[in-house]
Amino acid sequence: MDNKELLKRADHTLLGQTATWEQIRALLDDGIKYGTASCCIPPSYVKQAAEYVGDKLAICTVIGFPNGYNTTSVKVAETEDAVANGADEIDMVINLGWVKDCKWDALLDEIKAVKAACHGKLLKVIIETCFLNEEEKIRMCEIVTESGADYIKTSTGFGTGGATFEDIELFASHIGKNVKMKAAGGISSLEDAAHFVELGAERLGTSRVVKLIKAQEE
Repeated sequence: MDNKELLKRADHTLLGQTATWEQIRALLDDGIKYGTASCCIPPSYVKQAAEYVGDKLAICTVIGFPNGYNTTSVKVAETEDAVANGADEIDMVINLGWVKDCKWDALLDEIKAVKAACHGKLLKVIIETCFLNEEEKIRMCEIVTESGADYIKTSTGFGTGGATFEDIELFASHIGKNVKMKAAGGISSLEDAAHFVELGAERLGTSRVVKLIKAQEE
């Protein structure tokens, strides 16, 4: 798989707590230069980033990040604010405590509420696979499918583990045709990135793919 194919699937990501505008701007410049699918950045930079890139690059941001235990009304307000500021894509974190409590209806209702607040923008649902057992992952595949969200996503990158090939294979067996997959967290090589795509991942959440490709050019 060539690098261009990987880049057009990459959500070039910087979500560190100390990220500065200078670092975000450099990320955006690389996203434009290398033709990434989007740049995924903290909500506080969305408006400035959207104004900076214009129509040259999609801006992605995160909701309920990274722990997911905000109330639904807060997640909806965050989403409305992000979209108003120019976000093209929203990556939300589910309430993991609700998964453990088997509050399936509440999880479904929350994702639907955030999806409505997206006003047609893409919604990716982060289920943080490192904290879930196989049964819980399968149940979340079903809920995300039913919710009308666009993507199911493995990880925040802030948990105890990131994307695994096994989780993408599990997703592929249990999501509906309306749902795409995003592998995120810990993708450390171009070979791994390519394998995630071969397994069916439409998007890759990564801070490394662009860096690795830039290193090849030096």
